[in-house]
Amino acid sequence: MILNYTMSGEFLENCITELGNENSTEISSKSTLEILKIINNEDIRVGPAVGRILPEIAALVDDIVLAFKSGGRLIYIGAGTSGRLGVLDASECPPTYGTDPSLVRGLIAGGEQALTRSIEAVEDDSQAGVAELKALDFASADVLVGITASGQAPYVLGALEYAIRLGAVTGAISCNRNSKTFELARHKLFADVGPEVVTGSTRMKSGTAQKLILNMLSTTAMIRWGKVYRNYMVDMIPVNQKLVLRSLRIIRELTGCSEEQAEEALEASGKKTRTAIVMRLLKVDSGTAEEILSAAEGRIGDIRIEDTKNIHD
Repeated sequence: MILNYTMSGEFLENCITELGNENSTEISSKSTLEILKIINNEDIRVGPAVGRILPEIAALVDDIVLAFKSGGRLIYIGAGTSGRLGVLDASECPPTYGTDPSLVRGLIAGGEQALTRSIEAVEDDSQAGVAELKALDFASADVLVGITASGQAPYVLGALEYAIRLGAVTGAISCNRNSKTFELARHKLFADVGPEVVTGSTRMKSGTAQKLILNMLSTTAMIRWGKVYRNYMVDMIPVNQKLVLRSLRIIRELTGCSEEQAEEALEASGKKTRTAIVMRLLKVDSGTAEEILSAAEGRIGDIRIEDTKNIHD
């Protein structure tokens, strides 16, 4: 499917994210506190809007987990605020869940320099996103999620169209019912947050909704993939003092061991929190713990007594 990437005035007139908000029409004449109350009242709409599309989010998560298990990756792509949010979510996966930096990637129109300053015109290049996907060797096993509040950024549309041609799973996050991205997405995530407090300022409610959805996508996928045990991030990488202390606390709380025992296990495991937990739970060395985890596909909650017997035998 070849989309028309030219944006029209008619499209904007029917775009929810570009409409005026009747609840904030006189906001410029309000006091500071009154302005804050108006913003807060509008922000309250975001959570329920995301809640209404949980089944659609769940379906996308399931495809992401399947991709991970098959050696595929999750790639976010967006422009402006949407792109920055995708890059942010992707960048937090390695330290939080011990993933390879290539597993979840965020692409933003304009590249790294667009993370700290506005480079708006680059989102109009429909081939730029395609070029970046090619540079990543994007393939049919991967998942591409386009993030755009209004849903009409050519940079994102071109990339989604390319992903479809390859046979990859595609998803789209938008706050506009008429989003063009939905024409190119298997998973259509429409967060109906309504018009913005400041007309067209989609970094506000739309951006908040996108951040909530991205949190859900990556966090739930990691939980389903075994990176969380109970509600602890057991595969985190303790790369600084705070994270080392967090890792030790997780080991203690999940195994009931002492501080000294947690430190010994973490050191013997090669600073692998998940391995250290199994070492303490089953009273085994690091090599045996790794074998047991491998048999359970890395999921501590799926370790069976027979798996441990087989290892010890």
